[in-house]
Amino acid sequence: MGEFVRLETKDGIGTIRLERPPMNALNTQVQEELRAAATAATADPEVRAVIVYGGEKVFAAGADIKEMADMSYVDMAERAADLSSALGAIARIPKPVVAAITGYALGGGCELALACDWRVVAEDAKLGQPEIKLGIIPGAGGTQRLARLVGPARAKDLIMSGRMVDAQEALRIGLADRVAPAAEVYDTAVALVRPYLNGPVQALRAAKLAVDGGLDMDLNSGLAWESQLFAALFATDDRREGMAAFVAKRKPDFTGR
Repeated sequence: MGEFVRLETKDGIGTIRLERPPMNALNTQVQEELRAAATAATADPEVRAVIVYGGEKVFAAGADIKEMADMSYVDMAERAADLSSALGAIARIPKPVVAAITGYALGGGCELALACDWRVVAEDAKLGQPEIKLGIIPGAGGTQRLARLVGPARAKDLIMSGRMVDAQEALRIGLADRVAPAAEVYDTAVALVRPYLNGPVQALRAAKLAVDGGLDMDLNSGLAWESQLFAALFATDDRREGMAAFVAKRKPDFTGR
């Protein structure tokens, strides 16, 4: 698809693969290629789940600092929203999405992982938001998604110290969902999303929208949003099939409609 990012589809899984050696630094081109890959994965009905993967050695070690070093406030003011929305495109894929993390997921790389629904982390991986050491803060969702995931106090610790966490600490605080040997990270990610491949597509989409959208609302608004999505699913063939299968005590045959 792109020079540094491609979407590969096999058996219902779309793998968004980063390949910008040596560290998969997220320069402007990579960011926009991630956006394009996310758009393609969203539109392709053959893609039922997505894995974001940087390869066997590294997930993504952050933004391209050389590209940013000479940028002024005016330059970044014009670019910052695009940076955030490029990773936001990953978060908005209406399908299950898992990050398969080897090596390092730092700065923008950690923010890319945070944009996914789950994170499978190699036993020797390191994650963190070290931007403070450059005199800046995360600018592509790190301060917001990290706080929602691990809580504000832990997010402040990681962001304000800039320290890295290992796989076991990431698992303990909720930044990782699975830990696996580095050679098994991708296969573990496949195993994590496999149960969703033949599931009810519209209900899975609604579940993700309900949870993610509700986090930005007060409770009453979130409950109303949930009710709307819940009711809408009664217009789907999969809802009829699911309930008919339950009554008949058989396995449902979902079609995604």
